Amino acid sequence: MPPYTAAQKQTIQQFVALTDTKDSVAAKFLKGVSWSLERAVDAFYSNTAHANQQSSRQSVGHIFDEYRGTISNPIDISSYTDFNPENPADSPDTVGIEGAMKYLGDIDVQLDEVTCLGIMELCKCPAMGEFNREGFLTGWREAGCDTTTKMSSYAATLRAKIPTDAELFRRVYRYSFPISRMQGQRNLQFDLAAEQWRLFFTADRGGVPWNTESTPWLDWWLEFLEGRGKKPVNKDLWEQVEVFMRKTREDEAFGWWSADGAWPGALDDFVAFVQGKRGKGSEMELS
Repeated sequence: MPPYTAAQKQTIQQFVALTDTKDSVAAKFLKGVSWSLERAVDAFYSNTAHANQQSSRQSVGHIFDEYRGTISNPIDISSYTDFNPENPADSPDTVGIEGAMKYLGDIDVQLDEVTCLGIMELCKCPAMGEFNREGFLTGWREAGCDTTTKMSSYAATLRAKIPTDAELFRRVYRYSFPISRMQGQRNLQFDLAAEQWRLFFTADRGGVPWNTESTPWLDWWLEFLEGRGKKPVNKDLWEQVEVFMRKTREDEAFGWWSADGAWPGALDDFVAFVQGKRGKGSEMELS
């Protein structure tokens, strides 16, 4: 150790004790802030956090690039000039459907479970079965996961949490609307909406069960919409169905319902449909 004053040596030892680092590192940071222990320690941890963040980002980036290059039939781009979204050379910041399927399988996430959509919401996927670089890196960095093992563990936690955390469930449910639509469409086609409702509103695939012993809510809802001609579902109806589901789980007798409420018309009509199914159509009184 170069010659330091007794006070400086003491400060170095204090820094080492606080940061578990070497004397030379301590001296470097202390010199940079005129031997202020507090400022030196703050600078050390700030620098370390930044370095760790950069390292984590690079690790997640390597994972992204590994799956970005996953294509079953690689194309010789030297003789192919048209754009191909599954070609890594054409889409350097996108993981296509084949790479996404392999990635999800490697972190133990099934395509037909709500957790899959939870991962897509975390990574802000632009479309179903597609990851972009920035969303992937940002999502996993915020989740603190920089290996596929950690990502698999996070997915398991997500799987357990989604059915019990109403706020998380709602966030994932609402995010599924834009990524489930056909390209260029504002509304969600009925068949796609029905498929997603069966996913979100049944327990066997990680959702919240809507059917009860007394009322097959989900079955009746789909039957009701089929009878109306399987019309496309707009964003407002999609979002309000989840709110409606929560309400019916709290009180199946519609004690919370009001004819003057700001519910979509389809749900107003569905209440009457349910009452008719129960044989109470003529007795229904809306508060």
